[in-house]
Amino acid sequence: MNSAQKLKFPENTKLLIIHADDAGLSHSENRATIQSLKKGMVNSYSIMVPCPWFYEMAVFAKNNPQFDNGIHLTLTCEWENYKFGPVLPLSEVPSLVDGNGHFYKTREQLRKNASPEDVKKELQAQIEKAIQFGLKPTHIDSHMYSVGASPAFFDIYRGLGEKYDLPVLINEQLMKMVGLDPELNIKEGDFLIDRTYVGAFEYFEAGKLNDYYGSILEKLTSGLNLILIHPAFDDNEMKGITVDHPNFGSEWRQIDFDFFTSEQNRSQLQEHNIELVTWNDVKNRK
Repeated sequence: MNSAQKLKFPENTKLLIIHADDAGLSHSENRATIQSLKKGMVNSYSIMVPCPWFYEMAVFAKNNPQFDNGIHLTLTCEWENYKFGPVLPLSEVPSLVDGNGHFYKTREQLRKNASPEDVKKELQAQIEKAIQFGLKPTHIDSHMYSVGASPAFFDIYRGLGEKYDLPVLINEQLMKMVGLDPELNIKEGDFLIDRTYVGAFEYFEAGKLNDYYGSILEKLTSGLNLILIHPAFDDNEMKGITVDHPNFGSEWRQIDFDFFTSEQNRSQLQEHNIELVTWNDVKNRK
């Protein structure tokens, strides 16, 4: 039984969430995310609570509850010159930060240094900060899927979903991508996204990201599918943030924005009998 059937849709239904990660990362990311929601086919997004532009996106989320939004739990910061760290005082979660008080750049550094106790405290604090601001998140997911850096962190992630009665993004492809064995770490009762699609650097490098996204829509199969994108503008702000980091860099993010705000591309949803659903639909139908 696929996840569409578990949500009480007919077996052959092609369900799709088009999800924008990294809201709150920057002003550019926020502007592009908002436009993608209002005039594009993006129908879900999640906010990075520790980032400097959280406030702007949180105000939007609070004032626009019609748009599906989640918490993009954050434990890593991959950028060269743009840094952020925990929402908690550093003294409370010292194992999560480097010598400058910033999150580690990689999942491997996180795995080697972070204690499960600090991970749990910080992730819970991020959710609490969003809720105290007045947000009503529909789900939780994870920046760079860093919750998969260790089985202990993944258990914490799952547990926070249970604690706050929120769906969590669990998917075999993402687990394998970060080196977490699905067979050992998926538990009975976990709700799974059947297939998750994320652009790969090889497509970007070859100038084929648009082709990749188009092929997803053309060949989408039945079940619950998720496309993860990162819309932003190829402007000076994003060029500064993503300097020396073309993987999910500013040019890539502009492509994401352009593709998923195109009316021509939106028409493929109807052409291929694709039904958009949100995390809120998942929460209410589970």
